[in-house]
Amino acid sequence: MCEEGVQPDDVTFVCLLSACSHAGLVAKGMHCYASMIPVYMVSAKLEHGTCVVNVLGCAGHLKEAENIINVIPHMAPWKALLSGCRILSNLEMGKHDAK
Repeated sequence: MCEEGVQPDDVTFVCLLSACSHAGLVAKGMHCYASMIPVYMVSAKLEHGTCVVNVLGCAGHLKEAENIINVIPHMAPWKALLSGCRILSNLEMGKHDAK
């Protein structure tokens, strides 16, 4: 996309982060997220934060996902983290986060 001279926008990054989540590509997803503002001048929105929480949570990085949630004042990322807890059968963290 960039090689063709097309700049990614916020929707592009939601798609990339979602794909990384489904494929279990944590490092790639975190790289995409980290490059949004400094490289592509795309501001992170709630959807991006939720996707990053999903990327981390589904790959077993629940504590890192929880750290990101603590700076996002919305319910959507919490749902993504709880989903990760369910997938990984981490009942203790799921109970803690549900509170």
